[in-house]
Amino acid sequence: MKYKLEWKYKLKGTQGTVFTSDWIEGELALLIGEDLEKSGKAADVIYHDERGTTWITKEMKKLLEEIEEEPHDLIVYFDGGFQKDTFQAGLGAVIYYKQGKKKYRIRANELFDEIENNSEAEYAAMYYTVNLLEEMGAHHMSCEFKGDAQGVLMQLKGDWPCYEENLNRWLDRIEEKLKKLKIDAKFTTIPRNENKEADKLATQALEGKVISSKMQII
Repeated sequence: MKYKLEWKYKLKGTQGTVFTSDWIEGELALLIGEDLEKSGKAADVIYHDERGTTWITKEMKKLLEEIEEEPHDLIVYFDGGFQKDTFQAGLGAVIYYKQGKKKYRIRANELFDEIENNSEAEYAAMYYTVNLLEEMGAHHMSCEFKGDAQGVLMQLKGDWPCYEENLNRWLDRIEEKLKKLKIDAKFTTIPRNENKEADKLATQALEGKVISSKMQII
């Protein structure tokens, strides 16, 4: 989650001028806000988050302390593979996140039965990643979902319609789960060569290789 600072600069003999910052990380926003208040030249320091909620410095400090212990700064890569002779899908997901002062990566995959085609495999992979977020305790956070399945991502953004009934059912499941977790989702389409980790996991699932790992990264 990123934040935008707003404050009134107090100049003697004037009513003051309102300034706003760019979108920045929460820890940096708090450091700047506290420094502005200590200077004695700034008043009415407000922090705006990406969902439109506002905070004062005291509230912001408490918020960041609570967030620090939760999974945050979530970036998810997903991919689905399809094996037409068995109607099975390989689902792959890679999740990068912070918790405490450390960074982590989760890699996981799953073999899924009764899939009709490659398109449905991509929707199933997206739903699989959202379930992983729930399992790791992610909630009330922003999360960027990245994949090369443009149709899935554009439909979740609301930019493209979906006419297939079975795919609409997947979209409903995904949206309901995101709403339940109160995840502020961003959807980004990336080239296939930037989605190699998730693609490999999906392929490994189809090959019968189950992956489930969590590691700290530098």
